[in-house]
Amino acid sequence: MANLPISGIGAPILVILVILSLVSITIILVKTLQLFKALKGKDRRANALKAFETSGAAVAKDRLKSQDTPADRVAAIALDELAANRTAGLETTLEIAGNTEAQSAFRHIRTLETIAMISPLLGLLGTVLGMIQAFRDLEMAEGAANAALLAGGIWQALLTTAAGLIVALPAAAGAALLAARAEAAVSEIEATIARILAIAKETAKK
Repeated sequence: MANLPISGIGAPILVILVILSLVSITIILVKTLQLFKALKGKDRRANALKAFETSGAAVAKDRLKSQDTPADRVAAIALDELAANRTAGLETTLEIAGNTEAQSAFRHIRTLETIAMISPLLGLLGTVLGMIQAFRDLEMAEGAANAALLAGGIWQALLTTAAGLIVALPAAAGAALLAARAEAAVSEIEATIARILAIAKETAKK
């Protein structure tokens, strides 16, 4: 803490903001890697569902191959159930699988949103406390303090507000972009489930 560009009351808040920044960066990197390929494989799934419609669930499962996206994993579960003729409760099974994938996709995004919300407030709190300390030091100096002393206290106080904004901006942007990606992945899951159930119902009528 002695090496920080700010001392006194604002120093602990600056430490907290640094920790929040590290947490935010870690979440953004991890979620980006997780969601990067979440929307891939549309052509592969389309081919698998076409095979399901014409040749059955077992053939479609072989066509699906990779299961590295949320929609692929849910489709694989559905095709496994259908290949084994376990149609009773299929919708419930797929709903549970879809919800599990959705929770995984959105996990920790709320943490990013929270960091984006509280970081500016923490920075503002540090500034207010720093200003209180600066004027208290001025009062204790009983008129002997010069303008440079007061200015030094003020800029150190304002530093926490700047730090809070620096932490909040990438966290807010990351949360918004990752949430959009997660929502798109969930939409793809829902579309895949709807398509599989529709094909299963048409097949059952034949």
